[in-house]
Amino acid sequence: MKKIPIAQPAFLGNEKEYVKDCMDTQWISSIGKYISQFEETFARWCGTRYAVSCCNGTAALHVALLALGVKPGDEVIVPTLTFVATVNAVTMCGAVPVFVDSESDSWNIDPKGIERAITPKTKGIIPVHLYGYPADMEVIAAIAKSHKLFILEDAAEAHGAEVNDRKVGAWGTAAIFSFFGNKILTTGEGGMVTTDDPALATELKLIRSQGQDSNRRYWFPVVGYNYRMTNIAAAIGLAQIEKVDAHLNSRRAIDHWYRKHLSGVEGIRFQTPPRGAQPICWLFTVGFDNSWPQRDAIMESLGRAGIETRPVFYPIHTLPPYQKPGQLFPVAERLAASGMNLPTWHGLTEADVIFICKTLKEIKGSLRIAA
Repeated sequence: MKKIPIAQPAFLGNEKEYVKDCMDTQWISSIGKYISQFEETFARWCGTRYAVSCCNGTAALHVALLALGVKPGDEVIVPTLTFVATVNAVTMCGAVPVFVDSESDSWNIDPKGIERAITPKTKGIIPVHLYGYPADMEVIAAIAKSHKLFILEDAAEAHGAEVNDRKVGAWGTAAIFSFFGNKILTTGEGGMVTTDDPALATELKLIRSQGQDSNRRYWFPVVGYNYRMTNIAAAIGLAQIEKVDAHLNSRRAIDHWYRKHLSGVEGIRFQTPPRGAQPICWLFTVGFDNSWPQRDAIMESLGRAGIETRPVFYPIHTLPPYQKPGQLFPVAERLAASGMNLPTWHGLTEADVIFICKTLKEIKGSLRIAA
């Protein structure tokens, strides 16, 4: 039986050559030419002045929040429908995550909910571009400006997505990206913080590098963290971004194929971007209404057919560390209970997508008959 994984990395260019160069020159740790080259290339591509690499996306979130001045007792507004790292990073700073429900169309944080969640303790907002679909950044930027709040974009899943011809990662006070092995661009593990603020970029580098003064070796004016990216990881990242157009074009094709071959199928819903937004398909995601069998049963049947899937993230307010009485976010809860990610990666063919969609349609009928 053919197996179709949910995701897998694609190495299309100079990855092996650059990694071999790191090994031949013995620059394998957190110093080396590929780190600065990757940072500079990524910043140019995003349209920001600075990019600061980190060892992973969670570290990027943590160091960005610290550099933005988040302290114990501060409140940071977050969507409840996101990967847990978004919220864990707030908690790691001693701050309080304040949850907001999702929009039913984009599945992203609801700007109306942001307005209602603001208090005198609110320090900033973390909009997440879920599964590569941009949040409504024009509205969120206006809210942040009127209340003097920072925006930290969580673009971990959205490399190359745009809002009004401006890439995500260039809308906020700062933004973070992840380069985990299943992301559109990967370094195996890795992260990046982008910003236009020179003082913030300096602070990011300070905290990321154990708090060491860049002009005075072994002098540590602040408490920092060892969140540096390795030269080997940066070498892979540089090779990946050199082929970014090929990575993004394959995602656009896959998104088109799924929508074409699921078009007209009753009871399936897709993410819809806000006006002016151009999403990039990290993981193609579908939701099911009550005319379909239960989501987990669909996933099990697809798995038996050799098709790997993932459930949509649990809303964070339902997880044990973040549960509180009276928290109700019905849109996020509905999306999470009925949503599923389908295979999405460079190298997936239209024939693969046709097989997945055909199997999905057959499952609807067979499970309903069995019930």
